[in-house]
Amino acid sequence: MTRRAERVSTLIRQEICELLLEHVNDPRLNGLISVTEVSTSPDLKNARIYVSVMGDEKTVKETMKGFRAATGYFRKELSHRLRLRYVPELSFEIDDSIQRGARILNIIEQVSEEDEEQDSQRHPEHKQT
Repeated sequence: MTRRAERVSTLIRQEICELLLEHVNDPRLNGLISVTEVSTSPDLKNARIYVSVMGDEKTVKETMKGFRAATGYFRKELSHRLRLRYVPELSFEIDDSIQRGARILNIIEQVSEEDEEQDSQRHPEHKQT
């Protein structure tokens, strides 16, 4: 990604975050949402916005519907807030890396606990206090 595309991506991410916090009235977009990354095309005409949503599958689907419905609003606001010749077409995509990371940590903890149990069963004289 070019330096300009990186700067534009960062600006778009900041503005989308601010809009979500202070200006969006859609109840589908009021949950625990993080904009994790924005990736713009080299010609700056398209931007993919990756969002992480905490909640169950139904919450995630409703949130993504809210983003699709609010795409025009976000573009209009970005056109007022950013000095760009073209405001990129926005597409919102789910980023489940936070949930995947939490699941992996949970699995690691389970394996660690199982190892400790097996060790204490094999060597009862080394019980920890």
